[in-house]
Amino acid sequence: MASVTDTRPAAVIVLAAGEGTRMRSRTPKVLHRIGGRSLIARAVRAAAGVRPEHLVVVVGVSRDRVAAHVLEEEPSARAVVQEEQCGTGHAAQCALAALPELTGTVLVTYGDTPLLTAETLGHLVGVHEEAANAVTVLTARIDDPTGYGRILRHDDGSVAGIVEERDADDAQRAVREINSGIYAFEATVLATALQRLRPDNAQGELFLPDVLALARADGHRVGALSIADGWQTEGVNDRVQLARLGAELNRRTVERHQRAGVSVVDPASTWIDDTVVIEADATLLPGVQLHGLTSVATGATIGPDTTLTDVEVGEQASVVRTHGAGAVIGAGASVGPFAYLRPGTRIGADAKIGTFVETKNAAIAAAVKVPHLSYVGDAEIGEGSNIGAGTIFANYDGVSKHRTTVGTHCSTGSNNTFVAPVEVGDGAATGAGTVVRRDVPPGALAVSTGPQRNLEDWTLRKRPGTQAAEAATRAQDRTEETRP
Repeated sequence: MASVTDTRPAAVIVLAAGEGTRMRSRTPKVLHRIGGRSLIARAVRAAAGVRPEHLVVVVGVSRDRVAAHVLEEEPSARAVVQEEQCGTGHAAQCALAALPELTGTVLVTYGDTPLLTAETLGHLVGVHEEAANAVTVLTARIDDPTGYGRILRHDDGSVAGIVEERDADDAQRAVREINSGIYAFEATVLATALQRLRPDNAQGELFLPDVLALARADGHRVGALSIADGWQTEGVNDRVQLARLGAELNRRTVERHQRAGVSVVDPASTWIDDTVVIEADATLLPGVQLHGLTSVATGATIGPDTTLTDVEVGEQASVVRTHGAGAVIGAGASVGPFAYLRPGTRIGADAKIGTFVETKNAAIAAAVKVPHLSYVGDAEIGEGSNIGAGTIFANYDGVSKHRTTVGTHCSTGSNNTFVAPVEVGDGAATGAGTVVRRDVPPGALAVSTGPQRNLEDWTLRKRPGTQAAEAATRAQDRTEETRP
């Protein structure tokens, strides 16, 4: 197989001007995502992987959105507008019109074939140029070729033609080798043939596959490269196909991580974007979803039932039944179950974020414990401190957000409220139920509750005839009976 680096095509044209009406979506079809990237981003990345001299994406419907996204993904790409969608041949004409005169190989691919790889495109270019073909079509043999054009071959195996399914007879429909619509062209042959296309069809459009017949009629050689991985030729037309290709991409991604040393207990319930980095000896339990730029270090255990987006997980950390985004979890830290890590959270080594704890824009140092039922927002907590159950960092005054700082080795009581901005010094403590409104000096104990008062017989006076009053009466009677 020729490698991607063996040859450099003159241009790659990615066709992405279609409306995608079968998606039933306000989002352009090529901007729908699988595995953490849009369909068009995947197509453009594959195209860029063969290092073309020119990379052109033909856009039409929602051109501004699609073009901006393409340039964000691949700044070397150029967006060319197809004002009217008059067929794939017309789209190729628009692309060539925007380029200087080309010599060499021109690849044509599509913006909705997300599993196509740069390696396959490189192989296609290599086979095309080695055979000195005018046109080389990428094909695959699939179990159900319904809807695809069929490849017709001569007895010697050379390509005789392509017949669309609507025009095929029964014998031709039985052919399982399909036309992917992905081609390698000799640039001059393509440019000449495109000018000779005619809209002699029911759709009144210019079709790129007609270039093959023109090239063959001119005596040029037309070849094919058949690949075993038919998934690479499959396009997305509706949400059913989007989900199907997404599932296959995920299967491949999970398997790649498994073969690299990651333990995935239940691949069927594990979803991993292919932008995610996972080191060997990490473990993913059932129900895990890892998205975006998430990274998981060696020895960490994620799950079950955990979703992380753009989260960095350190070595030997444990993250259980947690939802997190834009956070950093230090080595050996323990998070969850039922924790919510919001953007800006940084958890130090060996720290603990426990059950029903929410954090946001918080720097939580090493060995800190926030075990239960707390909200830590816009805060800094120093090393070794313990935050009592039910604590709230009240960071918003109705207009602005403010920060709270808790020093090192502090011990705060249950059901505290820290009214920001406030600072608790190193080694300080707070009593249960305290509302901290002023700074606490290092080593001090802060309490804000008054002495406890018991109002005798309150229930009997305020709730007469209730079960509580009856219970209190019985208890008082028992007390009287036991008095000497």
